[in-house]
Amino acid sequence: MDTLILVWNLSTGEKIQTLKGHKLQVTGIALDGSDVVSTSVDCTLRRWRKGQEVEVLEAHKAAIQAIIRLPSGELVTGSSDTTLKLWKEAACIHTFSGHTDTVRGLAAVPGLGILSASHDGTIRLWELSGQVLLEMVGHTSIVYSVDAHASGLIVSGSEDRFAKIWKDGVCVQSLEHPGCVWDAKFLDNGDIVTACSDGLVRIWTVHQDKIADPLELESYAAQLSQYTLSRKRVGGLKLEELPGLEALQTPGTSDGQTKVVREGDNGVAYAWNMMEQKWDKIGEVVDGPNDGMSRPLLDGIQYDHVFDVDIGDGEPVRKLPCNRSDNPYDVADKWLLKENLPLSYREQIVEFILQNTGQKQFTPDPSFRDPYTGSSAYTPGQPSKSVAKPTFKHVPKKGMLVFDAAQFDGILKKVSEFNNTLLSASEQKHMVLTEADMSRLASIIHVLKDTSHYHSSKFSDDDVVMVLKLLKSWPLTMLFPVIDILRMIILHADGAAVLSKHVNNANDVLMELIKKVTTSPPLPANLLTSVRALTNFFKNGSYHDWLLKHRGEVLDAYSTCYLSSNKNVQLAYSTLILNYAVLLIEKKDEEGQSQVLSAALEIAEEESVQADAKFRALVAIGSLMLEGVVKRVAMDFDVANIAKAAKASKDTKIAEVGADIELITKQS
Repeated sequence: MDTLILVWNLSTGEKIQTLKGHKLQVTGIALDGSDVVSTSVDCTLRRWRKGQEVEVLEAHKAAIQAIIRLPSGELVTGSSDTTLKLWKEAACIHTFSGHTDTVRGLAAVPGLGILSASHDGTIRLWELSGQVLLEMVGHTSIVYSVDAHASGLIVSGSEDRFAKIWKDGVCVQSLEHPGCVWDAKFLDNGDIVTACSDGLVRIWTVHQDKIADPLELESYAAQLSQYTLSRKRVGGLKLEELPGLEALQTPGTSDGQTKVVREGDNGVAYAWNMMEQKWDKIGEVVDGPNDGMSRPLLDGIQYDHVFDVDIGDGEPVRKLPCNRSDNPYDVADKWLLKENLPLSYREQIVEFILQNTGQKQFTPDPSFRDPYTGSSAYTPGQPSKSVAKPTFKHVPKKGMLVFDAAQFDGILKKVSEFNNTLLSASEQKHMVLTEADMSRLASIIHVLKDTSHYHSSKFSDDDVVMVLKLLKSWPLTMLFPVIDILRMIILHADGAAVLSKHVNNANDVLMELIKKVTTSPPLPANLLTSVRALTNFFKNGSYHDWLLKHRGEVLDAYSTCYLSSNKNVQLAYSTLILNYAVLLIEKKDEEGQSQVLSAALEIAEEESVQADAKFRALVAIGSLMLEGVVKRVAMDFDVANIAKAAKASKDTKIAEVGADIELITKQS
């Protein structure tokens, strides 16, 4: 999304080059000898040599979504203009037409041709001449990815929640997932790796000795079942009451008669074709007949549809309302402006609306060029007089940031090491953990390590009590690995629920801990782990009241963290400030916003603060100002000069958010 391509040194992990030239988000990269070739939503391919742009190729009429290099050396691209193009050096030597929607994924089949995956729900195998060898039909939604294996098998991943395995054009197996399958790839040994929208990567094996244990398989089946139940209504129809595909064996009684049947977890509509005496598929039901269910409400207004839109990048899901009679381009523009999202998302949002409202036949007017983005599109009314509200690169911040990486083995090792130290000091023997205690601690760590089962694993009250007992009784110098365990328990749904009983009662263990670790002079390790732990509390809504209630005490206790010589402490503190800004904006707490603004301004003005910490503080400032409530306060604190200094920074992100803040200061 930041339009950049970064080149990294694999042995050191350091960034070697930043390739800057694309106007919109980068969608793909292919390596051609020592050259890098990239594709973008800006409709171009760019060739980079030794860090310099040497060629810009234009032939596609819409966003380029994918690129691969064939073993023979040619490049192939897939685009939202529905075509594939074959490139030899700087020339497009062939255009493959046939798909009816965006070409999203590509793969080479050595000695045979090219595979393409499309939003039209199909996969095609093409000869290099442009001849279609196979069309694979079976997915019921967008196909995002495709891959081939030396065995002749093909795998595809789709929004319909299935990865499908194909042989000779026929689907031989469907692998169900509890969410959209964004990507599917073969390993050399024939196993398949899938990436699902539930945040998990799974490996599917053909080797009996590698199959997961029965408990894990059972847990996965339960996950699927739970997901299916959550989707038991489609377009207002009860799925369990719909007939299966066998209902299509009964002939219709009149031409055009419709019937909705269940296919997997979807309701699919068919119409009776009297002349050919068969049921023709119309498509997936996205809005069923009005069976007494009320139309969805958003902000007190009824709409035909209210969709959840996940824009990724860790951002929260947004609500997108629209009516069947609305023009999708108009809906997209208004929504992007309302949500303060870049207008470069426009085509994707329009495509999403068309896909989910069944308006696939909507044809944009090619003669109109959008004044905001320069791309062809249709907007009703008088677009030339339209005035776009400013859009911002980094504000407002939505959603909470967390510190979710942990060296669990190191944590356990450190606790064990400290325990042995206590054991050798006679006056501290009463604090020592027994073998049973250490075993319990190891099992807590085991649960926390197993993130794929966070939805089903549990903590007992005794587990949490033991961790809290250590926080209360152990010496100050030994607390940081225990605080780290607390930090991760907060991110576990059941762990957070069990812990809440001890945070919200009369003996508030959390406030006790904060007072303990911030007493002068505080230890950097305790500051770092406790600020990170507090930051993680924002992820769980049940702790928001506590965070609001103790805002003043928390911010006062950690107020000098931005001056720490430890860069990680600076970053943790600025993340805490940013999370507080997001929460206080949501709660419309003006007094709280002023306090957080003041803390964020201190960070932004301090020259010794590291770049990432400064960036997060600036995002907090911009987000708070955008709401308008504390904008005047910020102006009084000379925020215009802070923005100007940030804008001049060599760090791209800081310069961008500086520009955002400057733009806000100029708004009336």
